[in-house]
Amino acid sequence: MDKVQIVILAAGKNKRMMSDDPKALAKLGGKYFLTHILETIESLNLLIKPVVVVGHKKERIFEELGEAYNYVHQEEQLGTGHAVMVTKEKLIEQAENTLVLYADHPLVSKETIQKLIERHLNTDATLTMATVKLSDFLDWRETFYKNFSRIIRDKSGKILKSIEVKDANSEEKEIKEINPCYFIFKTKWLFDKLDNLKNENTQKEYYLTDLVKIAVEEKEKIESIDIDDPREALGANSKEELEMLEGLTI
Repeated sequence: MDKVQIVILAAGKNKRMMSDDPKALAKLGGKYFLTHILETIESLNLLIKPVVVVGHKKERIFEELGEAYNYVHQEEQLGTGHAVMVTKEKLIEQAENTLVLYADHPLVSKETIQKLIERHLNTDATLTMATVKLSDFLDWRETFYKNFSRIIRDKSGKILKSIEVKDANSEEKEIKEINPCYFIFKTKWLFDKLDNLKNENTQKEYYLTDLVKIAVEEKEKIESIDIDDPREALGANSKEELEMLEGLTI
């Protein structure tokens, strides 16, 4: 575990929940999203402290959680790829592998993180990702249909790419293997390739998911694990989605 650095992306705004606070300070079960993630990580007893990427109203995160963590400031929110990019100076010499998590996905478990790290280290993969295979998009699982990128595999089961739902066609949207974007990378490869990301998409953002396509093109080794409980992959971008999360965790 001394070879792994965790990055938590926590720079997002909270407009859709009608709050001026960062989204990382939304609460689930009376506890901040970011606190859920940090407590889960602390239970892993990693030797290297996580790096938290902050942006909008970062001083509120400092007020609530203190300044004991390793913070990096993302001045502009230009996508997940850009958010990891700004950690380069902090990370490149820290650890051989970098795992990325999200403050607005508070239910990811210790077991899933461990499984992801172990698969990555044991297989010497360049990139390892966690995916969720759904039976359908009904009821609370509809949020996966509307918000999550899809995993595209070839006939042998090899991952070809991960496509953002906003850029997916109608056939791709029906794919039931979704990507919550829990990734672990070889650190050197990660930062080499982040420099090559382009923002040629509907959102004009730099997507971390585009690294999957790059890894495929370069014939790098990609591994994946299944998340057994789909709830671990859920995030919350609105009050309605937060209420759904609350209902699923009672």
